[in-house]
Parts: sequence; structure tokens; C-alpha cells
Amino acid sequence: MPEPDPPEGWVVVEVRAAALNHHDVWSLRGTGLSEERVPMILGCDAAGFDPDGNEVIVHCVVSSPEWRGDETLDPAMSLLSERHPGTLAERVAVPARNLVPKPAALSFEQAACLPTAWLTAYRMLFTRGRLEPGQTVLVQGAGGGVASAAIALGRAAGLRVWATSREQRKRELATELGAAAVFEPGARLPERVDAVMETVGEATWRHSVRSLKPGGRLVVAGGTSGLQPPAELPHIFFRQLDVLGSTMGTLEELRQLVAMVEETGVRPRIDRTVPLAETANGIEAMVAGELLGKVVVRVGEVA
Repeated sequence: MPEPDPPEGWVVVEVRAAALNHHDVWSLRGTGLSEERVPMILGCDAAGFDPDGNEVIVHCVVSSPEWRGDETLDPAMSLLSERHPGTLAERVAVPARNLVPKPAALSFEQAACLPTAWLTAYRMLFTRGRLEPGQTVLVQGAGGGVASAAIALGRAAGLRVWATSREQRKRELATELGAAAVFEPGARLPERVDAVMETVGEATWRHSVRSLKPGGRLVVAGGTSGLQPPAELPHIFFRQLDVLGSTMGTLEELRQLVAMVEETGVRPRIDRTVPLAETANGIEAMVAGELLGKVVVRVGEVA
């Protein structure tokens, strides 16, 4: 692929680490990436150096230059690797306003995990879910990147976090990350919860709806098991539940997330790190469900 040719207001970042996400898998399957935009460099997440040599984290939400406010609500919003080349490369062009300083306490590998999965979890918990210390949240599908981030961030924020997973090893991971209790999918809970973080979809939807207190909040950011959940309408309107969609996060939320990670000491769990040439192996592991944490792709020398 040719060297990045940044338009006005964009800069080129020297990538040192990039993280893989299910967005990359969906792109490979043709969802959100039309044939006329191929070939396309995949990858949303990156950390590296800006043109002045500063260590930075890349915010991958690209909004219109004239858009003001929440970038995720811009009708023309896209992510890197959808319309513009992504981060799985030595260099990536991004809007200059999309760069957030990387704290020295974070490695490039850790920082690269934040802009998609961890930012999505942050927005789900605190912006859309409006959760406060002492409240109880149920996180479905504890092995996923967003779900595991929600567990770690929820614990760091003083929430009581419960989690589900089909696999014993992933329930053990949830406990390591800070879950106060773990359950098999569909299990009866000790009590109903204030909010549910839902990224699994069809397989867990009924359980999610029925696990909420009256007035509770179901925050949805994906559907890895399918996108046609049962409606459960009687439970939703009788209990006055809020069903809230959530997508990615804003630049300001990424700054808040970075500050929280730096202040609390919570860190992304990295399952494996692979060189750029072996990115396909990392994607295969993600598709196979082998991971207990993020896959990070090394680009050049990683600190």
C-alpha cells in the first residue's frame, strides 16, 4: 500500500502497537466494508508517535470536520478502516484532533487496547449506563474484549460486578479481573441488578432483560451470538426498563478513560502479542474464541 497522504488537518502517526477487535472480523466478512473500498488496511486501535515525536493514542472515530458535539452521533461518522486506511500498518493518517497523549505509565501495547474495546466499555458503563459506585452491574459474555474491559473498569469504579460465561476458564478470568460473582449463562441471580452490559445478543438477551430491577438499564453494544433477540416486550414495559444502544465513544470519553486507567492502575489484559506479519494468526485466535484478553500487534520496537 502507498505511504499515507494526509489531507489538511490530518497527520501521520508512526505506529508502535495496534490491537485487534471483532470489528476487524466483521470487516473481513464484508460487514461495513463494501467491495468498492477494498483493498483496505484494517485496524482501529493504535498507539505510537506523532510527527513531533510525542507518544500518542489514536481515537479511531472519524467525524465530519464541521461536526460539533458527540462524534458518535454524526450521521457521517466512520471508524478507521471503514473509509480511511486503518492502523495495522507502520504508519497511519488520522485527524490531528484525534490524538490523545499517552501517559508514560502505559506501555504502547497497553495503550493500544484502549480506543475501541475499553472505550466502548467505558461509555456503556458510565455515559449510557449511568452507573455509580455501589450499584450492581451484570456483564454478559465475560471472555469478550468489551466485556472483560467492563469488568475491570467497573471494579475500579467501585461497582459490584457480576459476570457470565459458558466456559469455566473465562469465569475464572472474570474473577481475576474483579467480578464479585460469576455465573453460567441463564443462571438465576441472587437479586436483580441495576444495569446489564450486553454484547452477546440472541443467546443472552432473555436473561439480560429478566435480570434487571424495575427501571433498570440494558446497554447494548453488539451481538456476537446473533442480532435477532427475542423482544421480551412485557418485561420491558411493565418494569419500565431502558434499552440503550451504545457505540464506541467520544474523544473526551477517551481522555477520561486514559485518566482513569492512569489514576486507578487498572490495565488491559493482553492474551498475546504478535508481529505485524502474523496478524492473521491473532485474528484466527479471536475467531476461535481462544483468547483471555486482547491481541496486540507489534509494529517496530514496542516499549
